[in-house]
Amino acid sequence: MTAETLDSRRRGIFESFLDSKFYRRLSRNFIYRYVIYPVGQMLLFVALAAAVLTLVAYGIAILFPEPRPNIVLADQISKQLPGMIISGVSIGFVYAMIALGYTLVYGVLKFINFAHSELFMLGAVASFFFLSVLNTAGLLTDVHPVLLIIVMVLLSGAFTGLIGVLVERIAYKPLRGAPRLVPLITAIGVSFVLIDLTRIFAAVTINDFNLTLPTREIPALAAPVPFQFGSTTVNVRVSSIIIVVAAVIMLLFLNYFVNGTRSGRAIRAISQDATTAGLMGINVNLMISLTFLIGGAFGGFAGSLYSLNVGTINPYIGFFPGLKAFTAAVLGGIGNVTGALLGGLFIGMTESFLNGTLVYFPALGQRYTDVFTFGVLIAVLIFRPQGLLGERVDEKV
Repeated sequence: MTAETLDSRRRGIFESFLDSKFYRRLSRNFIYRYVIYPVGQMLLFVALAAAVLTLVAYGIAILFPEPRPNIVLADQISKQLPGMIISGVSIGFVYAMIALGYTLVYGVLKFINFAHSELFMLGAVASFFFLSVLNTAGLLTDVHPVLLIIVMVLLSGAFTGLIGVLVERIAYKPLRGAPRLVPLITAIGVSFVLIDLTRIFAAVTINDFNLTLPTREIPALAAPVPFQFGSTTVNVRVSSIIIVVAAVIMLLFLNYFVNGTRSGRAIRAISQDATTAGLMGINVNLMISLTFLIGGAFGGFAGSLYSLNVGTINPYIGFFPGLKAFTAAVLGGIGNVTGALLGGLFIGMTESFLNGTLVYFPALGQRYTDVFTFGVLIAVLIFRPQGLLGERVDEKV
């Protein structure tokens, strides 16, 4: 039997399975479509990224067994591997949530909203002021930590979502018929405006740009959670666990909204052809505002969770996470929601693995992590410019 015949037979079996009554019935099941399948995708992406990066890390260990005297790189990687995976997954989900904001706006208006990274920053700043107000009032330790974080994240997302709608109405709506370069430059200008307004507000209220969240006052967030992996004990920060759980819940919600609601179908229709969608009775302006509301809210969610992890923030923290999230969106395929998730997880895990590996090379160090990360982006743009999963462009008939 030739390889082509075997491949054809395998495709035939797979296509028969997709056409079977069992699969059709399964694909219509709510739990499968909106919980099991997307969670399975996330687990698959994490497993693939972890496997590939683990092989790369051990490959480096084979090429450079002792980068420093008395340092066996393979042994160090084995000790740090569980921690690198956990850290990479947590920051990867943050990048994925930011990347979804880029992807949603691009899918509808076909332009990159570079002000989205500042919505991420505003979510972190809103979280700081929310916790600071409670701390000043002496209520921070009286509220259950889970309820506290839920309220903080939701308020931050609501705030940045409304800011996103306001920005769209004031800055982008008048430019919809303009050449693509015009709203792109406007987005950069809006980014600087949001940074400077945040600086002014911080200077007037507390006279400081470096904002430290009072998370040390919350005992439940201070103590790490130990996990045993064989003979290795990994102390995982509670904030990292919160990031992963919250991000999964939010991504499941977004998947349901985009694929399972009338508003989501309307947004996808506008993405395909806004003029025809308007003629069919869809309120185009309302759906575009809704897109900016959801995209901005996801940026705020990510900023709020990120601030829990880093502790200290400032008006400029949105630049590098926003740039990496944009890289993740392009890596996965700009306009592709699943691609944004894949790109975010891959960028986050790559960054974590490089931070854990390059530290043992005296001439490099962790400062070169971003060089390798963006090198991956350049390679993708050269060899597969549409991204790993391809840009989601609906065919117009």
